[in-house]
Amino acid sequence: MSKTSNILVDSMGRNHNYLRISLTEKCNLRCTYCMPEQGVPLTPSAQLMTADEIYQIAKIFVRHGVTKIRLTGGEPLVRKDFKEIVEKLATLGTSMALTTNAVLIDRFLPNLKAASIQKINVSLDTLRSERFQKITLKATFEAVQQNIDRLLQEGFELKLNVVLLKGVNDDEIIDFIKLTKSKPLSVRFIEFMPFDGNRWDRSRTVSLEEILACATEVFTTDEIHRLENVPNDTSKNFSIRGYQGDFGVISTVTNPFCDSCNRLRLTANGRLRNCLFSEQESDLLTAYRNGQPIDPIIQKAVRLKFAVRAGLDTPQKFEDPAHHRKNRSMITIGG
Repeated sequence: MSKTSNILVDSMGRNHNYLRISLTEKCNLRCTYCMPEQGVPLTPSAQLMTADEIYQIAKIFVRHGVTKIRLTGGEPLVRKDFKEIVEKLATLGTSMALTTNAVLIDRFLPNLKAASIQKINVSLDTLRSERFQKITLKATFEAVQQNIDRLLQEGFELKLNVVLLKGVNDDEIIDFIKLTKSKPLSVRFIEFMPFDGNRWDRSRTVSLEEILACATEVFTTDEIHRLENVPNDTSKNFSIRGYQGDFGVISTVTNPFCDSCNRLRLTANGRLRNCLFSEQESDLLTAYRNGQPIDPIIQKAVRLKFAVRAGLDTPQKFEDPAHHRKNRSMITIGG
């Protein structure tokens, strides 16, 4: 199938040039909004993509027009062959990025630089050590803080992903915004989203409107500057005048941004998901291992993509617990 067949363009005309690849279902933290408290049954290692399979499948996507690849997990840095995977993918000529909890990232800085990975998203839901341990069930807050500072010192483009949960960490919104005064980073507040096992309900979500209302209690409307959106951006972005960094809100729940979606997700076991909330997956890995072309499978999956949130286009549908149980836990999808 030729590149001109536009297999990455869906029925709404959206071009999917951004591929997020989950490298593993494992993580060295235990955040319950991502992983159920009882854990998840892990896919047997033989059913996960090898380093070469990740490269070969990604190469097919790149041939059809993918220009950006983001490595996610689980925690991608716990994968033993992470360095090999990065080295292989770097030869494809796309822009590359990484989402991580930053616990181990200091060990991989030379590899990231060699692969020209400059954009790093760090998942961090609190700036308080005791609360960090309560959320993640791990005592690694100081290591994460030190690694964030080192990433900034080394010149990486850094974003902090903050999942807000009402009554858990929503009292830190201003603390995170003030962090951008002296640090050239972006804070992105993410609305709590429903997945299998994370006990989601709408009342625990901190909305875009609530986040901005909190900001206006401390900063004047003249101080809060609305930034211009870049194409396909998932967040509504702001800065405080005079601050080095900025902040944004990813409002998947209250204000979905599906009309400009350009993202596809490849799970660690080689399933293609055309939407984060999709109950359907397309098995690329089995077809690839059987020597079958995966291009038609990709095309069909892209063509079947719904206009809004995998068909959950009303609050009633989105908040129906039956749909949450049919979706994977976040850790097995890939952030």
